[in-house]
Amino acid sequence: MHQIKEFENKKVLVLGLAKSGEAAARLLDRLGAIVTVNDGKPFEENPTAQALLEAGIRVICGSHPLELLEEDFALVVKNPGIRYDNPMVAQALQKGIPVWTEVELAYLISEAPIIGITGSNGKTTTTTMIAEVLNQGQQSVKLCGNIGFPASSVAQEATANDVLVMELSSFQLMGIEAFRPHIAVITNLMPTHIDYHGSFEEYVAAKWRIQEQMTADDFVVLNMNQEIASSLAKQTKAQVIPISTQEAVDGAYLADGQLYFKGEQIMAATDIGVPGSHNVENALATIAVAKLMGIDNQAIKEALSAFGGVKHRLQHAGQLEGVTFYNDSKSTNILATQKALSGFDNSKVILIAGGLDRGNEFDELVPDLVGLKHMVILGESAPRVKRAAEQAGVPYTEAQDVADATRKAYQVATAGDIILLSPANASWDMYANFEVRGDSFLATVEELKGKK
Repeated sequence: MHQIKEFENKKVLVLGLAKSGEAAARLLDRLGAIVTVNDGKPFEENPTAQALLEAGIRVICGSHPLELLEEDFALVVKNPGIRYDNPMVAQALQKGIPVWTEVELAYLISEAPIIGITGSNGKTTTTTMIAEVLNQGQQSVKLCGNIGFPASSVAQEATANDVLVMELSSFQLMGIEAFRPHIAVITNLMPTHIDYHGSFEEYVAAKWRIQEQMTADDFVVLNMNQEIASSLAKQTKAQVIPISTQEAVDGAYLADGQLYFKGEQIMAATDIGVPGSHNVENALATIAVAKLMGIDNQAIKEALSAFGGVKHRLQHAGQLEGVTFYNDSKSTNILATQKALSGFDNSKVILIAGGLDRGNEFDELVPDLVGLKHMVILGESAPRVKRAAEQAGVPYTEAQDVADATRKAYQVATAGDIILLSPANASWDMYANFEVRGDSFLATVEELKGKK
């Protein structure tokens, strides 16, 4: 890592712990900063804070005292999930103290070039795809960022011979200044996290910060299936590499069932290891990055053909007596479920859907439901999902929870069918998060296999 000197003997406040806060605190301490950690969780219930204190780092737990900002802090590094209207953050900004997220620290110390991936849907799958393709091409890859490995921790171990493949959320990107990836990917932009950002325009602006410091020596991969990408393409100094499933572009595209890069055929779309039109877009973004990184076509094809998906994101969950199970618990909105269904023959699909919605109807999902073999419906949104099923003419069963739904789906399935958990809803009516919901599905599939 680069042994930068700018934090030596500077007071830095790390606001909020979790993995990224701990990583930032330890890195800043290593760089010679005078670190204070402030976390809302009481000290006696906070093993991370206890470990940091043992390491000689000052910790203040249980509340966020505004008087703390009377100290002469040169910088605040905040947890990405803490909003900018949080009193501590707002007052720090009012005092003119820079407020970063830890990905900025990762950039400042990283010897390795960075490939940054952001977007509304598909960023984790695309990040993982890119890492696997680069690995197949004999590149030394280190995954980090929003995918679960703090960037500021991973960057400490990276050398100039590595590549940091970094998933980035809009929350993280709001806290950067000098951050500059060599390649940036924006998978797509949909109205999401509006409660945090205030408007779709502000959300897009946060995502677009990924390219703010890029130059003509860098590359930004944009999904030209979206109109917004055309206007963004005119607003960057980086070289734009377009991707499209709708037309031939001067980048990566789909034509006659084949994936191309700048006119060169790479592989058939049907050879991608995971189904769905969204995964064709993810694969095109991956191909664009791989070609920019000098990976040969055979390595790209081998890695994408072997790609088994990411847990809870259209994850292949095995077969039982000819019935195939897919865990797409991450589909927490209508668009994600539409894309999941696009990869299958509806007549063979038994769809498990429902959960916590935002009070919306599911009319726009109806065309995608037409022709489904069956639906199993659950959760708070069940009455509205049932109306959509009835409009689509799909028979349905009601279930108490995901485990019950999985068993009921298997009861109506025959060899050749697909049981797809793709809820089109959030999980919080029954589960702590979509991972817990997906794990319940996976556990029930294993239970059914055990009985056979």
